[in-house]
Amino acid sequence: MRKNVVLLVVLGAALALATSLGLHAGESSATQNCLGWERDMRSAAGYDDLRRPAIDRLAADGPYGKLLGDWVADNCMRLNHVQVLGTHNSYHIQPRPALLQAIASFDPQAAASMEYTHRPLDEQFGLLGIRQVELDVFADPARPGLFAVPLGPILVQGFPDPIKPELVDPGLKVLHTQDIDFETRCLTFVSCLQAIKTWSDASPGHLPVMVLVQANDAVVPLPPSLPPLTVPAPFGAAALDQIDADIRTVFADDELITPDDVRGGRATLEQAVLKDGWPTLNESRGRLLFAFDNTDAKRDLYLAGHPSLEGRVMFTSSPPGSPESAFVKVNDPLANQEYISQLVEAGYIVRTRADADTLEARFGLTARRDAALASGAQFVSTDYPEPDPDFLPGYFVEVGDETNARCNPVLSPPGCDSSALEP
Repeated sequence: MRKNVVLLVVLGAALALATSLGLHAGESSATQNCLGWERDMRSAAGYDDLRRPAIDRLAADGPYGKLLGDWVADNCMRLNHVQVLGTHNSYHIQPRPALLQAIASFDPQAAASMEYTHRPLDEQFGLLGIRQVELDVFADPARPGLFAVPLGPILVQGFPDPIKPELVDPGLKVLHTQDIDFETRCLTFVSCLQAIKTWSDASPGHLPVMVLVQANDAVVPLPPSLPPLTVPAPFGAAALDQIDADIRTVFADDELITPDDVRGGRATLEQAVLKDGWPTLNESRGRLLFAFDNTDAKRDLYLAGHPSLEGRVMFTSSPPGSPESAFVKVNDPLANQEYISQLVEAGYIVRTRADADTLEARFGLTARRDAALASGAQFVSTDYPEPDPDFLPGYFVEVGDETNARCNPVLSPPGCDSSALEP
């Protein structure tokens, strides 16, 4: 009882302080309060003699200030006001040495691009602060499984690896390239999702996590002197529906941020993000949003019959001006830094890449990384969230100092405090 009384007193004091700062809590909605907060923060009255933002002064003013500061951070900051670090091909384990050498004998560039290994997903989230991951999925509709007996080990050791039971049963499989670059932290799409959910459930209040999904059915040619690689099953409508179904099997509706959630009552998803904005951090914490990486015919097939992604789980990377446009993938920040910043300022969510094909890590190049971070893209993806001992320059990517999350350098509202983003 005493604890409840104290809480009521603290809340009352915070609301009184809000009113004195123009946050009229009793006047209407949190949105109006946030607009009042921004007006105050943008005015000279929002700073003290040391030019400290008011939110910083509040946080230092004991429990009342901290309570109000936390309220402002969660209710006035939106999902797209934050920049976080992601990983590319987040499941990937580089091929074993003998197989990598064999690949290099007929395609040195491809072999070089495979030289990276990621930690298990839960370690990426928990130890490295990763808040965006990427999973490549292949359709595998029937037993005994297209990927149960990869060719690579047979070529380099003369016999197959032991068969993994998970690869025999039908279902979406997670790997990079059939037969030769197949080592993965989680063999199936469902097992990857379950690993993500286990970490999420154990980490309440985490910043929203984006999962980028790429549907793959590419045929990879080998030199005529080598046996052909497995021909993947075409990724048709049923397999695309299976992506959504698997996600909904693992995650409850209230654990997801879907296009329907964001669109609300607007006619199109694009109208919603440009006019109403993305959910607040308070509405987004502990939840996941899924995005479809493909921009080919598979995207069109995923959209068919689902205007503005109605009923779908994943956001698509669609060009601005499309009814479903809300998320845009722009992989090259060096050539597109200004364009990315324009998209971010307009209200879109953007994912870009700080490095590609091991080049930045191999030669210690940082221009692309720096452009990605400065662009304001909300999700900056890397193969190197920590230095790789195989590459001497010690290249890696971080966002901010400790949590790999920070106030967006292009879009965050005034007074944003990066240290308050994660619990």
